[in-house]
Amino acid sequence: MARIKGGLNAKKRHNKVLKLAKGFRGARSKQYRIAKQSVMRALASSYAGRKERKRDFRKLWIARINAAARLNGTSYSKLMHGLKVAGIDINRKILSEMAISDPEGFAALAETAKANA
Repeated sequence: MARIKGGLNAKKRHNKVLKLAKGFRGARSKQYRIAKQSVMRALASSYAGRKERKRDFRKLWIARINAAARLNGTSYSKLMHGLKVAGIDINRKILSEMAISDPEGFAALAETAKANA
């Protein structure tokens, strides 16, 4: 039985990593050993970034809701507590959209929250 060398599979693996490293600066996109490290770090960072984006959006929504709530004479925490007591289940994303696009509707929700707080 003849010996089978692994050159083809190694080449495929190297090309896969180098393709992911395309656009990186200098040796990071040319040399396999350095590109592999850069790609591993980039993939880890992109995974973390997808989780971080969700946190950033929630912070943005809360800031918008708080600003609109203060225009209506209440705070964010009192507004959310009042809505919970009143049994109104609206998520923060929709509340922040209401605060921007429908101030009258948001003001009505704020009054309901104040009455139930």
